[in-house]
Amino acid sequence: MQPLAGLRVIDLSRNAPGPFASMLLADMGADVIAVAGGRAGVALPTVGRGKRVITLNLKEPAGRAALHALVRRADVFLEGFRPGVCATLGAGYEDLSALNPRLVYCSLTGYGQAGPLSQVASHDIDYLAVGGLLGSMGPLDGVPVPPLNLVADMGGGALYAVLGILAALHARAVTGQGSYVDVAMLDGVLSLMTMWYPGWGSPTLPGRGRGLAGGEAPFYRCYACADGRFVAVGAIEPAFFTALWHGLGIDDPQPDHLDRRLWPELTTRFSAIFAGRPRDEWVERLATLDACVAPVLAPDEVWDHPQIAFRHPGASAAQVPSAPRFGAAAAALPTYDLDDATVAVLHEAGLADDDIDRVLAENARQPRAGIGWPPVRDG
Repeated sequence: MQPLAGLRVIDLSRNAPGPFASMLLADMGADVIAVAGGRAGVALPTVGRGKRVITLNLKEPAGRAALHALVRRADVFLEGFRPGVCATLGAGYEDLSALNPRLVYCSLTGYGQAGPLSQVASHDIDYLAVGGLLGSMGPLDGVPVPPLNLVADMGGGALYAVLGILAALHARAVTGQGSYVDVAMLDGVLSLMTMWYPGWGSPTLPGRGRGLAGGEAPFYRCYACADGRFVAVGAIEPAFFTALWHGLGIDDPQPDHLDRRLWPELTTRFSAIFAGRPRDEWVERLATLDACVAPVLAPDEVWDHPQIAFRHPGASAAQVPSAPRFGAAAAALPTYDLDDATVAVLHEAGLADDDIDRVLAENARQPRAGIGWPPVRDG
Protein backbone atom coordinates (compact mmCIF):
# COMPACT_ATOMS: atom_id res chain seq x y z
CA MET A 1 0.00 0.00 0.00
CA GLN A 2 1.22 3.49 -0.80
CA PRO A 3 2.09 5.55 2.31
CA LEU A 4 -0.49 8.29 1.61
CA ALA A 5 -3.31 6.01 0.44
CA GLY A 6 -6.65 7.29 1.74
CA LEU A 7 -5.49 10.91 1.93
CA ARG A 8 -7.67 13.41 0.03
CA VAL A 9 -6.00 16.57 -1.33
CA ILE A 10 -7.79 19.51 -2.94
CA ASP A 11 -5.32 21.46 -5.09
CA LEU A 12 -6.31 24.96 -6.14
CA SER A 13 -2.79 25.96 -7.18
CA ARG A 14 -1.56 26.80 -10.69
CA ASN A 15 1.68 27.15 -12.64
CA ALA A 16 4.45 24.83 -11.36
CA PRO A 17 5.32 24.73 -7.63
CA GLY A 18 1.94 23.85 -6.15
CA PRO A 19 0.93 21.35 -8.84
CA PHE A 20 4.35 19.70 -8.59
CA ALA A 21 3.88 19.39 -4.82
CA SER A 22 0.46 17.77 -5.25
CA MET A 23 1.87 15.44 -7.91
CA LEU A 24 4.44 14.25 -5.37
CA LEU A 25 1.60 13.58 -2.93
CA ALA A 26 -0.28 11.70 -5.65
CA ASP A 27 2.82 9.64 -6.41
CA MET A 28 2.76 8.55 -2.77
CA GLY A 29 -0.85 7.45 -2.99
CA ALA A 30 -2.92 10.53 -2.16
CA ASP A 31 -6.19 11.14 -3.98
CA VAL A 32 -5.56 14.56 -5.52
CA ILE A 33 -8.38 16.63 -6.99
CA ALA A 34 -7.03 19.55 -9.01
CA VAL A 35 -9.48 22.42 -9.29
CA ALA A 36 -9.22 24.34 -12.56
CA GLY A 37 -11.14 27.36 -13.76
CA GLY A 38 -11.08 31.11 -13.48
CA ARG A 39 -8.64 33.64 -14.86
CA ALA A 40 -5.62 31.58 -13.81
CA GLY A 41 -6.64 28.72 -16.10
CA VAL A 42 -5.35 25.21 -15.49
CA ALA A 43 -2.16 23.81 -14.05
CA LEU A 44 0.66 22.58 -16.29
CA PRO A 45 -0.22 19.18 -17.76
CA THR A 46 3.33 17.90 -17.17
CA VAL A 47 2.67 17.90 -13.41
CA GLY A 48 -0.79 16.37 -13.69
CA ARG A 49 0.15 12.78 -12.94
CA GLY A 50 -2.20 10.90 -10.65
CA LYS A 51 -4.78 13.68 -10.37
CA ARG A 52 -8.40 14.11 -11.23
CA VAL A 53 -9.18 17.50 -12.74
CA ILE A 54 -12.43 19.36 -12.13
CA THR A 55 -13.59 22.84 -13.10
CA LEU A 56 -15.28 25.27 -10.71
CA ASN A 57 -16.14 28.94 -11.04
CA LEU A 58 -15.43 30.14 -7.52
CA LYS A 59 -16.83 33.58 -8.26
CA GLU A 60 -20.30 32.02 -8.44
CA PRO A 61 -22.41 30.48 -5.65
CA ALA A 62 -22.68 26.94 -6.99
CA GLY A 63 -18.94 26.70 -7.59
CA ARG A 64 -18.17 27.82 -4.05
CA ALA A 65 -20.73 25.43 -2.59
CA ALA A 66 -19.18 22.57 -4.56
CA LEU A 67 -15.71 23.43 -3.29
CA HIS A 68 -17.00 23.55 0.27
CA ALA A 69 -18.57 20.12 -0.15
CA LEU A 70 -15.22 18.75 -1.32
CA VAL A 71 -13.35 20.38 1.56
CA ARG A 72 -15.62 18.82 4.18
CA ARG A 73 -14.26 15.41 3.15
CA ALA A 74 -10.66 16.48 2.47
CA ASP A 75 -7.49 16.21 4.49
CA VAL A 76 -5.37 18.82 2.70
CA PHE A 77 -6.09 22.03 0.81
CA LEU A 78 -3.31 23.58 -1.28
CA GLU A 79 -3.40 26.99 -2.93
CA GLY A 80 -0.81 29.21 -4.59
CA PHE A 81 -2.46 32.59 -5.13
CA ARG A 82 -1.30 35.94 -3.82
CA PRO A 83 -2.20 36.53 -0.16
CA GLY A 84 -5.86 37.39 0.28
CA VAL A 85 -7.13 36.10 -3.08
CA CYS A 86 -8.56 32.85 -1.75
CA ALA A 87 -10.43 34.70 0.99
CA THR A 88 -12.27 36.71 -1.67
CA LEU A 89 -13.35 33.41 -3.25
CA GLY A 90 -14.70 31.91 -0.05
CA ALA A 91 -11.68 29.63 0.10
CA GLY A 92 -9.54 31.30 2.76
CA TYR A 93 -8.19 29.43 5.74
CA GLU A 94 -10.84 30.78 8.11
CA ASP A 95 -13.64 29.79 5.75
CA LEU A 96 -12.45 26.26 5.09
CA SER A 97 -11.14 25.38 8.57
CA ALA A 98 -14.57 26.33 9.94
CA LEU A 99 -16.07 23.71 7.61
CA ASN A 100 -13.43 21.11 8.44
CA PRO A 101 -11.37 21.71 11.61
CA ARG A 102 -9.11 18.76 10.71
CA LEU A 103 -8.09 20.37 7.42
CA VAL A 104 -4.41 21.04 6.74
CA TYR A 105 -4.38 24.24 4.70
CA CYS A 106 -1.18 25.09 2.80
CA SER A 107 -0.54 28.42 1.08
CA LEU A 108 2.42 28.42 -1.31
CA THR A 109 3.55 31.90 -2.33
CA GLY A 110 6.71 33.70 -3.37
CA TYR A 111 7.31 35.92 -0.36
CA GLY A 112 4.85 34.71 2.27
CA GLN A 113 1.59 36.07 3.62
CA ALA A 114 2.84 39.47 4.79
CA GLY A 115 5.65 41.95 4.25
CA PRO A 116 6.59 44.59 1.66
CA LEU A 117 6.94 42.06 -1.18
CA SER A 118 3.98 39.82 -0.36
CA GLN A 119 1.82 41.26 -3.17
CA VAL A 120 4.60 41.71 -5.75
CA ALA A 121 4.45 39.60 -8.92
CA SER A 122 7.59 37.44 -9.20
CA HIS A 123 8.94 34.13 -10.45
CA ASP A 124 11.64 31.64 -9.48
CA ILE A 125 14.47 33.83 -10.77
CA ASP A 126 13.33 36.72 -8.56
CA TYR A 127 13.32 34.62 -5.38
CA LEU A 128 16.82 33.39 -6.23
CA ALA A 129 17.90 36.98 -6.69
CA VAL A 130 16.48 38.27 -3.40
CA GLY A 131 17.73 35.22 -1.53
CA GLY A 132 21.35 35.74 -2.57
CA LEU A 133 21.61 32.46 -4.44
CA LEU A 134 21.63 33.96 -7.93
CA GLY A 135 24.34 36.41 -6.92
CA SER A 136 26.60 33.50 -6.02
CA MET A 137 26.12 31.50 -9.24
CA GLY A 138 27.40 31.73 -12.77
CA PRO A 139 30.72 32.50 -14.45
CA LEU A 140 33.15 34.99 -12.98
CA ASP A 141 33.22 37.07 -16.17
CA GLY A 142 29.53 36.80 -17.10
CA VAL A 143 26.05 37.47 -15.80
CA PRO A 144 24.42 35.19 -13.19
CA VAL A 145 22.64 32.18 -14.70
CA PRO A 146 19.52 30.68 -13.08
CA PRO A 147 19.48 26.87 -12.64
CA LEU A 148 16.22 26.47 -14.59
CA ASN A 149 13.39 26.86 -12.05
CA LEU A 150 14.56 24.01 -9.88
CA VAL A 151 15.69 25.79 -6.72
CA ALA A 152 12.92 28.21 -5.77
CA ASP A 153 9.88 26.74 -7.53
CA MET A 154 10.55 23.05 -7.07
CA GLY A 155 13.00 22.96 -4.15
CA GLY A 156 12.15 25.93 -1.97
CA GLY A 157 8.48 25.82 -2.95
CA ALA A 158 7.11 22.40 -3.82
CA LEU A 159 9.36 20.29 -1.61
CA TYR A 160 8.94 22.57 1.41
CA ALA A 161 5.18 22.51 0.83
CA VAL A 162 5.19 18.71 0.94
CA LEU A 163 7.41 18.81 4.03
CA GLY A 164 5.08 21.26 5.76
CA ILE A 165 1.96 19.33 4.81
CA LEU A 166 3.33 16.03 6.08
CA ALA A 167 4.48 17.66 9.32
CA ALA A 168 1.03 19.19 9.82
CA LEU A 169 -0.62 15.83 9.17
CA HIS A 170 1.60 14.27 11.81
CA ALA A 171 0.59 16.99 14.27
CA ARG A 172 -3.06 16.39 13.41
CA ALA A 173 -2.65 12.71 14.24
CA VAL A 174 -1.61 13.80 17.73
CA THR A 175 -3.96 16.75 18.36
CA GLY A 176 -6.91 15.95 16.09
CA GLN A 177 -6.75 19.49 14.70
CA GLY A 178 -5.66 20.74 11.31
CA SER A 179 -3.43 23.78 10.87
CA TYR A 180 -2.24 26.47 8.49
CA VAL A 181 1.06 26.01 6.61
CA ASP A 182 2.62 29.19 5.18
CA VAL A 183 5.24 28.25 2.56
CA ALA A 184 7.23 31.03 0.91
CA MET A 185 9.60 30.17 -1.92
CA LEU A 186 11.97 32.89 -0.71
CA ASP A 187 12.08 31.17 2.70
CA GLY A 188 12.91 27.91 0.96
CA VAL A 189 15.80 29.55 -0.90
CA LEU A 190 17.12 30.99 2.37
CA SER A 191 16.92 27.56 3.97
CA LEU A 192 18.66 25.84 1.06
CA MET A 193 21.50 28.37 1.28
CA THR A 194 22.19 27.50 4.93
CA MET A 195 25.53 25.86 4.11
CA TRP A 196 26.77 28.72 1.92
CA TYR A 197 25.89 32.01 3.62
CA PRO A 198 28.68 31.66 6.23
CA GLY A 199 31.20 30.88 3.49
CA TRP A 200 30.54 33.96 1.37
CA GLY A 201 33.65 36.12 1.15
CA SER A 202 35.86 33.35 2.53
CA PRO A 203 38.36 31.24 0.55
CA THR A 204 35.63 28.59 0.23
CA LEU A 205 33.27 30.99 -1.60
CA PRO A 206 35.07 34.30 -2.18
CA GLY A 207 32.71 35.45 -4.93
CA ARG A 208 30.56 34.43 -7.86
CA GLY A 209 32.33 31.95 -10.12
CA ARG A 210 35.05 31.39 -7.55
CA GLY A 211 35.82 29.10 -4.64
CA LEU A 212 35.27 25.45 -3.90
CA ALA A 213 31.93 24.92 -5.63
CA GLY A 214 31.68 28.03 -7.78
CA GLY A 215 33.57 26.70 -10.79
CA GLU A 216 37.08 27.88 -9.92
CA ALA A 217 38.43 24.76 -8.25
CA PRO A 218 40.12 22.48 -10.82
CA PHE A 219 38.82 19.40 -9.04
CA TYR A 220 35.19 20.59 -8.87
CA ARG A 221 34.13 21.81 -12.29
CA CYS A 222 33.36 20.67 -15.82
CA TYR A 223 35.83 20.07 -18.66
CA ALA A 224 35.36 19.95 -22.42
CA CYS A 225 36.39 16.71 -24.11
CA ALA A 226 37.63 15.93 -27.62
CA ASP A 227 34.11 15.40 -28.99
CA GLY A 228 32.77 18.72 -27.68
CA ARG A 229 30.91 17.07 -24.81
CA PHE A 230 31.74 17.48 -21.14
CA VAL A 231 32.64 15.63 -17.97
CA ALA A 232 31.89 16.76 -14.43
CA VAL A 233 34.66 16.36 -11.86
CA GLY A 234 33.98 16.37 -8.11
CA ALA A 235 37.20 15.04 -6.58
CA ILE A 236 37.27 17.16 -3.41
CA GLU A 237 38.56 14.70 -0.81
CA PRO A 238 42.28 13.78 -0.96
CA ALA A 239 41.63 10.13 -1.83
CA PHE A 240 39.39 11.09 -4.71
CA PHE A 241 41.85 13.68 -6.00
CA THR A 242 44.61 11.07 -5.88
CA ALA A 243 42.47 8.74 -7.98
CA LEU A 244 41.82 11.55 -10.45
CA TRP A 245 45.49 12.49 -10.62
CA HIS A 246 46.60 8.99 -11.46
CA GLY A 247 43.57 8.32 -13.66
CA LEU A 248 44.57 11.24 -15.85
CA GLY A 249 47.94 9.60 -16.36
CA ILE A 250 49.97 12.23 -14.51
CA ASP A 251 53.28 10.96 -13.14
CA ASP A 252 54.39 14.15 -11.36
CA PRO A 253 54.24 14.32 -7.56
CA GLN A 254 50.72 15.08 -6.43
CA PRO A 255 50.25 18.72 -5.29
CA ASP A 256 48.18 20.09 -2.41
CA HIS A 257 45.00 20.49 -4.41
CA LEU A 258 43.34 22.66 -1.75
CA ASP A 259 45.99 25.37 -2.16
CA ARG A 260 44.13 28.00 -4.22
CA ARG A 261 47.39 29.41 -5.58
CA LEU A 262 47.82 26.24 -7.65
CA TRP A 263 44.34 26.22 -9.14
CA PRO A 264 44.97 28.19 -12.35
CA GLU A 265 47.89 25.97 -13.32
CA LEU A 266 46.00 22.77 -12.49
CA THR A 267 42.93 23.95 -14.41
CA THR A 268 45.02 24.61 -17.51
CA ARG A 269 46.69 21.22 -17.22
CA PHE A 270 43.47 19.29 -16.65
CA SER A 271 41.74 21.14 -19.51
CA ALA A 272 44.43 20.06 -21.96
CA ILE A 273 44.31 16.45 -20.78
CA PHE A 274 40.52 16.11 -20.91
CA ALA A 275 40.48 17.69 -24.38
CA GLY A 276 42.54 14.75 -25.66
CA ARG A 277 39.80 12.07 -25.42
CA PRO A 278 36.04 11.86 -26.05
CA ARG A 279 33.69 12.17 -23.09
CA ASP A 280 32.58 8.56 -22.89
CA GLU A 281 36.13 7.29 -23.16
CA TRP A 282 37.06 9.37 -20.12
CA VAL A 283 34.05 8.11 -18.22
CA GLU A 284 34.90 4.50 -18.96
CA ARG A 285 38.56 5.04 -18.06
CA LEU A 286 37.77 6.70 -14.70
CA ALA A 287 34.54 4.92 -13.75
CA THR A 288 36.03 2.38 -11.33
CA LEU A 289 38.74 4.58 -9.81
CA ASP A 290 36.63 6.59 -7.32
CA ALA A 291 37.71 9.77 -9.07
CA CYS A 292 34.22 11.30 -8.86
CA VAL A 293 33.91 11.86 -12.61
CA ALA A 294 30.59 11.67 -14.46
CA PRO A 295 29.38 12.45 -17.97
CA VAL A 296 27.48 15.70 -18.42
CA LEU A 297 24.37 14.30 -20.08
CA ALA A 298 21.90 16.24 -22.17
CA PRO A 299 18.27 15.66 -21.09
CA ASP A 300 17.65 13.31 -24.02
CA GLU A 301 20.61 11.13 -22.99
CA VAL A 302 19.49 10.60 -19.41
CA TRP A 303 17.17 7.62 -19.91
CA ASP A 304 19.87 5.47 -21.53
CA HIS A 305 22.33 5.88 -18.66
CA PRO A 306 22.96 2.44 -17.10
CA GLN A 307 22.18 3.51 -13.52
CA ILE A 308 18.92 5.21 -14.46
CA ALA A 309 17.87 2.40 -16.81
CA PHE A 310 18.58 -0.14 -14.05
CA ARG A 311 16.76 1.70 -11.29
CA HIS A 312 13.92 3.03 -13.42
CA PRO A 313 13.27 0.74 -16.40
CA GLY A 314 10.83 2.27 -18.82
CA ALA A 315 11.32 5.80 -17.52
CA SER A 316 11.31 8.59 -20.08
CA ALA A 317 10.78 12.30 -20.48
CA ALA A 318 7.06 11.57 -20.55
CA GLN A 319 7.20 9.26 -17.51
CA VAL A 320 9.66 10.65 -15.00
CA PRO A 321 10.05 8.28 -12.03
CA SER A 322 8.69 9.16 -8.61
CA ALA A 323 10.85 9.81 -5.58
CA PRO A 324 11.50 8.71 -2.92
CA ARG A 325 11.12 4.95 -3.10
CA PHE A 326 9.47 3.06 -0.25
CA GLY A 327 10.90 -0.43 0.00
CA ALA A 328 13.06 -2.27 -2.49
CA ALA A 329 10.88 -1.89 -5.57
CA ALA A 330 9.45 1.24 -7.12
CA ALA A 331 5.69 1.57 -6.86
CA ALA A 332 3.64 1.70 -10.03
CA LEU A 333 3.22 5.26 -11.20
CA PRO A 334 -0.25 6.77 -11.40
CA THR A 335 -1.45 7.74 -14.84
CA TYR A 336 -2.04 11.09 -16.49
CA ASP A 337 -5.75 11.71 -16.99
CA LEU A 338 -6.46 15.36 -17.72
CA ASP A 339 -10.06 14.84 -18.83
CA ASP A 340 -12.55 16.92 -16.88
CA ALA A 341 -13.91 14.82 -14.01
CA THR A 342 -16.18 17.47 -12.50
CA VAL A 343 -19.39 15.48 -12.65
CA ALA A 344 -17.96 12.27 -11.22
CA VAL A 345 -16.07 13.99 -8.40
CA LEU A 346 -19.03 16.13 -7.35
CA HIS A 347 -21.27 13.06 -7.32
CA GLU A 348 -18.77 11.45 -4.94
CA ALA A 349 -18.96 14.56 -2.75
CA GLY A 350 -22.72 14.07 -2.43
CA LEU A 351 -23.98 16.90 -4.63
CA ALA A 352 -27.39 16.47 -6.22
CA ASP A 353 -27.78 16.49 -9.98
CA ASP A 354 -29.41 19.94 -9.92
CA ASP A 355 -26.47 21.37 -7.98
CA ILE A 356 -24.01 19.84 -10.42
CA ASP A 357 -25.95 21.28 -13.35
CA ARG A 358 -25.65 24.74 -11.78
CA VAL A 359 -21.87 24.24 -11.43
CA LEU A 360 -21.60 23.28 -15.10
CA ALA A 361 -23.66 26.29 -16.14
CA GLU A 362 -21.41 28.61 -14.15
CA ASN A 363 -18.33 27.01 -15.66
CA ALA A 364 -19.63 27.69 -19.14
CA ARG A 365 -19.82 31.41 -18.37
CA GLN A 366 -16.25 31.85 -17.14
CA PRO A 367 -13.47 32.86 -19.55
CA ARG A 368 -10.58 30.51 -20.26
CA ALA A 369 -7.15 31.95 -19.55
CA GLY A 370 -3.67 31.05 -18.38
CA ILE A 371 -0.44 30.28 -20.17
CA GLY A 372 0.02 27.01 -22.05
CA TRP A 373 3.04 24.76 -21.83
CA PRO A 374 5.46 24.96 -23.47
CA PRO A 375 4.90 28.71 -23.91
CA VAL A 376 7.76 29.56 -26.28
CA ARG A 377 7.25 29.32 -30.04
CA ASP A 378 9.50 29.60 -33.07
CA GLY A 379 8.59 32.29 -35.56
